[in-house]
This record gives sequence, C-alpha cells and structure tokens, in this order.
Amino acid sequence: MEYASIEREIHIDAPPEVVFEVVTQPEHVRVWWENETDIPPTPGATGEMVWGDADTPRAHVTPMTVVVAEPPRLFTFRWTHPAAETPVDGNSLLVTFELVPVGTGTLLKMTETGFRERGWETAVLEETYADHVSGWAYFVPRIAARAEALVAAR
Repeated sequence: MEYASIEREIHIDAPPEVVFEVVTQPEHVRVWWENETDIPPTPGATGEMVWGDADTPRAHVTPMTVVVAEPPRLFTFRWTHPAAETPVDGNSLLVTFELVPVGTGTLLKMTETGFRERGWETAVLEETYADHVSGWAYFVPRIAARAEALVAAR
C-alpha cells in the first residue's frame, strides 16, 4: 500500500450551496464531524478541531488552517500540523472538498493527501492512514445526511 491519499465520492441530494454550508459552517461541522470548532471558511483562518466527551472535553485537539474557500465549489484545509508551526507540505495533511453540480444535487469529492510527506515511521504512517480511512468512511456519509436534512427542512 502506498499511503498516498484517501479519496471518497458521494452523491448528495442537495445543491452545492447547501453542501458547501454543511462542509464549512461550524454549526454543521459540529454535527457531522462530532467535534467543536469555530473556524470560519475564510482562507488563512486558523483554529482548532476539538473532540472529547464530558469526562475529557479536550481529549483530542488538532490545529486547522483554511487554505481555499471558493463557495460553492471548493474548500481546502490543512490539519494535524504541530500547533506551533505554520502548516505546509511535510508537516500537515491537506483535505479538499470539491463540489460538482449534478442535476439538482452535488457530487462531493473528498481527498486527503500528505501522509507519506510527513516523514512518519512506518508504524505511525500505517496507523494514521488506517484511522483516517475509517474516519472518512464514517464521516463523509454524515455530510450527505446533514445536507439532505437541511434541504428537507427548508
């Protein structure tokens, strides 16, 4: 296995504007990604993604920086870099959400890259990659469900 990238595609019965809102707005990200965040979808915006529970509210904290926000078609961010460092190739992973209109819906294409470039030892690379593969397999369908629920409620 090359551990180069993770790719997911899903058709969503919602227009790109709604899907972009779900992928970028903190109130929706909190629902589908089950974390706390307040990062606005503005290039250069920085902040944290925080996962936890009542016993350990900040069990996992990951810095995040928005790279590209072009509503309603493209959203890109870097994450997992050390908190004290600026995210660049080699110290962070790059996630891209491309939204393609298809009829009245949207084809969401998600790609995450940068695993090999991190320079992790093999065991860390394999574990991190596997964790992200299973994570995106769980979370990408939740993006679709959230967007479709918003359309149904409007």
